[in-house]
Amino acid sequence: MRCPFCRAANTQVLESRTVDDGRSLRRRRECLKCKKRFTTYEKVGGSALWVVKKDGRREPFDREKVKRGVLRAVEKRPVSMDFVNDLVDRVEREMMRKEKEEVSSKAIGKSVLKRLKRIDKVAWLRFASVYLQFEDLEDFAKAIKE
Repeated sequence: MRCPFCRAANTQVLESRTVDDGRSLRRRRECLKCKKRFTTYEKVGGSALWVVKKDGRREPFDREKVKRGVLRAVEKRPVSMDFVNDLVDRVEREMMRKEKEEVSSKAIGKSVLKRLKRIDKVAWLRFASVYLQFEDLEDFAKAIKE
C-alpha cells in the first residue's frame, strides 16, 4: 500500500478491525518513511449475486439501485438515512442467505416492502405503487385494504 502523502511503498498496519457489519475491513496504517498515518478500507469486490428481472434478463445485484428506490419512497418522510442504510443492508443479507447465485427482482421487492410497511405506511405505498405496478386508484385502494 502506497502512502498517499509521500508515495512511499512501505507502510505498517497499526490496527485492523471489521466494519460495516463484517463486510469491510478498516486498517490504520503508518508510513515508514514520512511517519504520517492514514486509514484504508478493504471490501470484497463485486457481488456474486445475480438478479433475474421480470423480463428474464439477468444483472448483478446492485445495492445502490435498491437504495435509490427506497430513497424515492421515503422522500419527505420522517425516515432517517440510518434506517434506509439498515434496510438495504438487511435486504442484501436476506438475499445472500438464500445461498443461490440468482434471486428474482420480485423477491427483492417483497423484502423491501415487508420492512417499509413496519416503519412508514406512506413510503410503503409509494414503493408498492411502482413495484406492484398500480394502474389506477382501485389498485391503490386494494393494496391499502390488504
